[in-house]
Amino acid sequence: MKRRILLIDDDRLQFRLTEAHFRNFHGEQFELDWADTFESGLSRLLKGNYTACLLDYQLGPRNGLELITKAVQAGCRTPIVFLTAESSERVDIDAMNAGALDYLVKGEISSAALERSLRYALKLGETLEALRQAATRDELTGLLNRREFDRIIREEHERSGRFGRPVSLVLLDIDHFKKVNDTHGHPAGDAVLAEVARRLSGSVRSVDRVARFGGEEFGLVIMEADAATALDTANRACEAVRSTPVVLPNGETLPVTISAGVASIPRDAVEVKELIAAADKALYAAKAAGRNRAIAA
Repeated sequence: MKRRILLIDDDRLQFRLTEAHFRNFHGEQFELDWADTFESGLSRLLKGNYTACLLDYQLGPRNGLELITKAVQAGCRTPIVFLTAESSERVDIDAMNAGALDYLVKGEISSAALERSLRYALKLGETLEALRQAATRDELTGLLNRREFDRIIREEHERSGRFGRPVSLVLLDIDHFKKVNDTHGHPAGDAVLAEVARRLSGSVRSVDRVARFGGEEFGLVIMEADAATALDTANRACEAVRSTPVVLPNGETLPVTISAGVASIPRDAVEVKELIAAADKALYAAKAAGRNRAIAA
């Protein structure tokens, strides 16, 4: 199946020229889609599964720099190649600063130059994504790491204060995890961590965030949810983990349970440190009550 490239340009002739260039590519063949307005281009870029985007500088009364800025702010990571009718160092620098990975002047575009630019943008995009993953993801579980968790919880705390909406935190800990490592070995412990992470990810909404908080402890940031909603999520996570034994690398199965503590802003805390402390205290209460359960602060 061909990978899809989106062209955002209000000139139909440019679309036809780009189609012709694509047919002349010597390497990978791509499928070209076209959006002819700022609004439709931004919408398709954010919703579509595009490998890369070719973006015109001038889009009616608006411009591509504004579109790149809005796309990046919305979390778009599609590699973007900027197209412009003017050869200007200022436009070049502005495009790169906005988030474009390459820059082409329309009057100087050849099939070879366009193909080379797309290959460069795709390769650079893959490299940047790998760096982002390494900076924000836990290597073993694939979950968000502690640094990214801290950034998100601070961001959600600010949003909660700005809009007056609650945000909740669930801290979870694998029960008797040290015994897993001591009895079955560290490869088994790693398998348990990875499987628990997978089940936790499947127990939350798409808008929520799951992180490896540290060691055998995990954190769930439950967006715009009060303590009751977060407690429901925590109970669902506990059930997801205990429902089926984990299969270890040697083929053995091992029952695993987790304990969870829930806290919410503004009910239980005002600041982030207070929120984490309240959730942690509730987690210890869950362990003291016999583990394999969730308790709210």
